[in-house]
Amino acid sequence: MNGPAIAPPGPTVAPGAAPAQVPSIALVAGEMSGDVLGARLMRAIRASEPEARFSGIGGPEMQALGFDSFLPMERLSVMGLFEAAGRFIELIPERRRLANRLVADAPDVFVGIDAPDFNLSLERRLRTSGIPTVHYVSPSMWAWRAYRATKVRKAVDRILTLFPFEAEFCRRNGIAACFVGHPLAEELADEDRSAARRRLGLPEEGPVVALLPGSRSHEVRDIGGPLLETAAWLHRRRPELTFAAPMASPSLHAEFRRMAEAQGAAVTLFDGDSRAVMSAADVVMLASGTASLEAMLLRRPMVVAWRGLPPTWFILRRWLGRNIRFIGLPNLLAGRRIVPEFLQDDVRPERIGPALLRLLDRGLPAETAFEFDRIHRELRSGRESAAAAVLALAGRGAEAAA
Repeated sequence: MNGPAIAPPGPTVAPGAAPAQVPSIALVAGEMSGDVLGARLMRAIRASEPEARFSGIGGPEMQALGFDSFLPMERLSVMGLFEAAGRFIELIPERRRLANRLVADAPDVFVGIDAPDFNLSLERRLRTSGIPTVHYVSPSMWAWRAYRATKVRKAVDRILTLFPFEAEFCRRNGIAACFVGHPLAEELADEDRSAARRRLGLPEEGPVVALLPGSRSHEVRDIGGPLLETAAWLHRRRPELTFAAPMASPSLHAEFRRMAEAQGAAVTLFDGDSRAVMSAADVVMLASGTASLEAMLLRRPMVVAWRGLPPTWFILRRWLGRNIRFIGLPNLLAGRRIVPEFLQDDVRPERIGPALLRLLDRGLPAETAFEFDRIHRELRSGRESAAAAVLALAGRGAEAAA
């Protein structure tokens, strides 16, 4: 006769002690890069807290790890001053409802991943309600929005920065911050050009130019046209050139294809695969942003371009002259111009084209390659892990979050 079923033993709890509580961590990621960072952070936290619960707003990478997303991440993918004004107004009630839900559920810690225009106000509300707040990826206070420092001090308990100069700026302005290193510096390395071309079906012989117009619709509209015009300009002078462009989404793929046909530019388009396309290229022509960091880590010669609406450029130009000299990440990290960059009215074929031809003819200069390697090593050397900083604020780390 079978006896009663015996439950497996649970964790041992000392007499009078409360069972260990499963940490609850809320995160909000606003775009694809934030989704990748959020997923990486979740994996690192679960290495020490396997039962940790995660909820908020996240994309497919985070959701694949069991993240409970309250709202489609795409709603938050906004950028710029005037380009995003309409979307911000739409998001105000969404942010209010999200804040109310998080205050009611009271997670152990909240992590806003980038998306500062959405997250900073949310973080201030949560912090006022007693929820510890972390902002992962420093807002660009050090550049042309330095006025944000006061707002950030009131909103966050700690900022996790990807670049060392950001942490230094935060500390000078009374904001608790730690440099955690950039995850791309761990993931990326120079990939064999021939192997990348074979994988993509690109010609193994002859020069390839990669075009990366950005991952947002307004970026493709602002930068895509001039990049395609430059491709046509280059092709007239170098018919042997092959042009390749990775697209971040099917809608951008269709939009860029229409633009290329209108320009008469022959460009091979890919769905995603931006790293493979850059690895396959001899030179990269791209919009400013994370893509310039990826190209640097892949040791590819590049030209950086940025163009926005005239009101945005007017404000940016005033602050650019006052605060920083460059807009491309390789130049910012080096503290000097190591890659060519072109802004606003200079984003045209007769300016960009000759710079690209020089890079095609000469390759990556030795001095630039040395700086690329130095920066790569520095970005690997974060002072603290992002997971440790978050868990400390949640009261789960070995050290208090001072």
